[in-house]
Amino acid sequence: MERRFRRVAEDFLIMRRMVAAYRSLLKTHQQLLNKSKALSEDEGSLLKPVIRAMEEQMDIMAGKIAEEAGKRYPAYNKLVEGLGIRGNAGAMEALAEIITYIDANRGFVKTARLFGLFKPSRGKKKFYDGRLRRALQRLTASVNRISPPRLRAKFESQTLYRIWTTHRQEAQRRLAMPAQQG
Repeated sequence: MERRFRRVAEDFLIMRRMVAAYRSLLKTHQQLLNKSKALSEDEGSLLKPVIRAMEEQMDIMAGKIAEEAGKRYPAYNKLVEGLGIRGNAGAMEALAEIITYIDANRGFVKTARLFGLFKPSRGKKKFYDGRLRRALQRLTASVNRISPPRLRAKFESQTLYRIWTTHRQEAQRRLAMPAQQG
């Protein structure tokens, strides 16, 4: 059965649980925004305090995720500085979500396929994680300071490549260091 399931570390499980909670908040926030747009001005204004409270909860959760990712993944803090997203809670959360799923042992093409960035083989269906792709889109929009309608797969691929190379270099550097004697 080892062929079918990937071995995961405790870091992955903890981060995935936190990311799932954030995704739930994000989905609820989007539902509330859609409902407020569908209602009239007076009725929609009743939802504004709820939406603001939801945004505050999302920021708090994003901060917790970013803090945990900084502890568990050495490349995370380097990437935050390199991408220039320090202080942007949503972008830092998206980066933590992405870095959780990147495997340093896989090549870039396989990693990009996980995010749906390459066309499938002829006659085959495209399999990818849509939630990860949306996280990559949020991060790319923040890094390049563009609005989502102007987002292109080329920008997403460039952002993912920067993350992948930094993560891989950090993993190789950690393997090259001899174990500390203590």
